[in-house]
Amino acid sequence: MSTPETTERLHGLDALRGGALLLGVVLHASLSFFPQQTWIVADDSRSIGAAWLFYGIHLFRMTAFFLIAGLFAHMMLARRGWFGFLKDRVVRIAGPLVVFWLPVMAGIITALAWNAHVQGWVTPGAPPPPSPTYDWTNFPLTHLWFLYVLMIFYAAMLIVRLPFAVLDRGGAWGRAVDRLTGLLTGPWTPFILAAPLAYALWLDPKWIAFFAVPTPDAGLVPHTASLVGFGLAFGFGFLLDRRRDLLDRIGAGSPLFLITAVAAGVVAYGLAGGPNLTPMVEPTQEKAVAAVAMAVAVYGSAFAAMGLSLKLLSGRSVVRRYLADASYWVYIVHLPLVMLAQVWVQDWPAPWWFKLIGVSLGVLGVCLVSYELMVRHGFLGRWLNGRSIPRKPKARSQAAE
Repeated sequence: MSTPETTERLHGLDALRGGALLLGVVLHASLSFFPQQTWIVADDSRSIGAAWLFYGIHLFRMTAFFLIAGLFAHMMLARRGWFGFLKDRVVRIAGPLVVFWLPVMAGIITALAWNAHVQGWVTPGAPPPPSPTYDWTNFPLTHLWFLYVLMIFYAAMLIVRLPFAVLDRGGAWGRAVDRLTGLLTGPWTPFILAAPLAYALWLDPKWIAFFAVPTPDAGLVPHTASLVGFGLAFGFGFLLDRRRDLLDRIGAGSPLFLITAVAAGVVAYGLAGGPNLTPMVEPTQEKAVAAVAMAVAVYGSAFAAMGLSLKLLSGRSVVRRYLADASYWVYIVHLPLVMLAQVWVQDWPAPWWFKLIGVSLGVLGVCLVSYELMVRHGFLGRWLNGRSIPRKPKARSQAAE
């Protein structure tokens, strides 16, 4: 049944959305510890364990995020209408992308320059290397790409929904879509959604299998595989909010989703050759098998994360709510700080896991302190989270004087 009027807060999904963003700190911190250099900063201590950690997080993180983003988009659209929805998204999604891109990029360039000096790549007195040139094909969206892609999905959602809103006054089409959503939801869901994604990955001559769904962090036209992979998750989440009853089915099926994700993920990792950065160029049979395994693992892990969050994190928690509120700010500002910390510790005589924990917790601590002091209780909090939390009021006895 369709339930667009439901406004109950889904604490488990709120926690998962926040957790997906916070895990970005660990994900990016792990890059400098890969066995082979995949990142501008290469630590002296490296291990395959860092690649395993990255792979496990990257497999589900952004797909789960877009799945939840689609569900919350339908919830907000039902509550505010299309104009209120569009206004909110422009202010809270497009606005931060425009405002924070330049300082974030400046921080990244600062980290790159420091690393170049540390590594001895800069010769004193030598002319600086030519500045890179950018156009619409390689524009560096950085880690803020998800805001750009969200705006694309919001626009597509409103366009696709328009004929239904205009022509389906009696709700017959909507009821048919709801029935279809019910039929698609079950242990078979990852396999159904995997088919179009696997096909898109198979056709992509630049696909690096280890990185699963390509990250569209450069260029104003995202990869087809990115639009398919994340777009299907967003669209399915949008439909799920019309059928809130199906969330119980997803929660109950989380063990099967998890088994599917682990099995397919292990197979996909082997077929990818581990942290192999060589693209699978030709659409061969081997690439087709790898694409199918990876696509099943991506959606299986995303639905496992959703189901487990619904089962285990649905209660109210002050700590989880705080971290969920802070996660947006943390994710926006974390990457330059991670890179600076990686440059700082890369020569330390310590094991990789110790430095990874230190970089992750240190950056997270700095971001949370700045959130509490600069964001949560003021204008930035209202802008990013839709509300600001007042500080504890002074004793009422003082007000009575």
